[in-house]
Amino acid sequence: MSHPHPDLSVPAPLPAGGLRVIPLGGLGEVGRNMTAFEYDGRLLLVDCGVLFPEDHHPGVDLILPDFEPIRDRLDAVEALVLTHGHEDHIGATPYLLRERGDIPLVGSKLTLALLGSKLREHRLKETVHYEVAEGQTITFGPFVLEFVAVNHSIPDALAVVIRTGAGVVLHTGDFKMDQLPLDGRITDLNEFARLGDEGVDLFLTDSTNAEVPGFTTSEKDISPVLEGVFAKSDQRIIVACFASHVHRVQQVLDVAVAHGRKVGYVGRSMVRNMAIAQELGYLTVPPGVMVEAKELADLPPHKQVLISTGSQGEPMSALSRIAQRSHNFVHLEEGDTVVLASSLIPGNENAVYRVINGLARLGANVVHKGNALVHVSGHASAGELLYCYNIVKPRNVMPVHGEVRHMRANADLARATGVQNVVLAEDGVVVDLVDGVAKVTGKVEVGYVFVDGTTIGDVSEASMKDRRILGEEGFLSVIVVVDSVTGKVVSGPEIHARGFAEDESTFAEIRQPIIDAIDAAVADGTNDSYQLQQTVRRVVGRWVNRAHRRRPMIIPVVIEA
Repeated sequence: MSHPHPDLSVPAPLPAGGLRVIPLGGLGEVGRNMTAFEYDGRLLLVDCGVLFPEDHHPGVDLILPDFEPIRDRLDAVEALVLTHGHEDHIGATPYLLRERGDIPLVGSKLTLALLGSKLREHRLKETVHYEVAEGQTITFGPFVLEFVAVNHSIPDALAVVIRTGAGVVLHTGDFKMDQLPLDGRITDLNEFARLGDEGVDLFLTDSTNAEVPGFTTSEKDISPVLEGVFAKSDQRIIVACFASHVHRVQQVLDVAVAHGRKVGYVGRSMVRNMAIAQELGYLTVPPGVMVEAKELADLPPHKQVLISTGSQGEPMSALSRIAQRSHNFVHLEEGDTVVLASSLIPGNENAVYRVINGLARLGANVVHKGNALVHVSGHASAGELLYCYNIVKPRNVMPVHGEVRHMRANADLARATGVQNVVLAEDGVVVDLVDGVAKVTGKVEVGYVFVDGTTIGDVSEASMKDRRILGEEGFLSVIVVVDSVTGKVVSGPEIHARGFAEDESTFAEIRQPIIDAIDAAVADGTNDSYQLQQTVRRVVGRWVNRAHRRRPMIIPVVIEA
């Protein structure tokens, strides 16, 4: 996306010894998380994720953070720290590495393994990386980093402590406080409390569930529900979940073994990620349970389980193709059970319900979060956030990761525990920590960067508006041939429509007004084809709006003969 370059120093000069925080994505939305920290002229990046497109982003594959504010300073980047392996935190990394390929990457074993697979997919060389775990400390330039174990809906998630001369920053990443996690790895509240006793100057906290009262349900509560689903079904079971949700896949594998079923993965990302998780020891696959998905069809239906991608209704995912009867080897039968073991990412509701309706139309029993406890959130609810504020006792709080309503709710929680200074920011808002006080000091220009096929950043908001008009209002082309000497209409107007009205007779009443308008324009001295095209656009636009209450895209063509 082209912007005039906004230098990071433009909002206000950063005082010596101050720390600057610039969110490049993830504040005001659930996705494309990325934050830049500047100290002593050097930069540290935390996360680099993607946002998945919604209905109002036609033709877009992915949405990236805006690198423009740091593009001219990539040589000052000391490292990119990745808190965990979800797409909304690592998915944009290949695009950043195209700008500078040797940025050191820092993350846990699973996070770096998932990222490595992604980089190979993008045909990028493995850059230097540093595998870290909770309790470790590592230094990059003026940034001293420590890592703290946090529990999330993917193994190996980490919070990061950033120490500089400006003070101590604690960034939670995505986290919750499940006290009975499947892997036994809980959020290290002892370390949070120790940091609180030492003094945390700025606390960046996950806001996603700040509106939800109480504590997030434990992952273990799902196992009995899955057990009930398997006990009731005497046909095939398809479970759809995120391709990175190792814990959910583990639960399905365990229940499948208990019921004597075989399991196959469907979806390229699911196959890839679970192979990585198994190889690294994060997923325990009982011997003899796994079968190639294509070979499952040779077994009786009551022996089959498919674990699939597509829980968010993605159009090209395995589950969407199954619902549309277009999958190349999975064909749903009446009485099959489909479990959507995921939450709804904001903006995906319509797509998910389209898939649910498609599955139900084919006779499937659809089990989802709305009618059974088949998914729990990976994010801390209000009770957990209050607990954290009370033990960390931060001097300043900056809610991150969430829509505006989530961040505002998080800010209210922080204030309720006595935090005096809460900074609410959105993407591009510059926050400086100086002398122990965080405050907004300006704003840099950031926007959505759209990935459209192989094109990155060339799709503008104006182009997106045109696509929305085409999709919602339709398209009209008007072709008129005029005499190059007299300006009189000698052919047409020929009107073609798509997505508006296909019946030729619809346009009978506007043809003569177009001719009259051209004649009048020529009589007034207009002889430029561009101006005549604008005349046609105005006449047709007014007529369409008045007669049909529509605003289609109008393409007038005036040809001189």
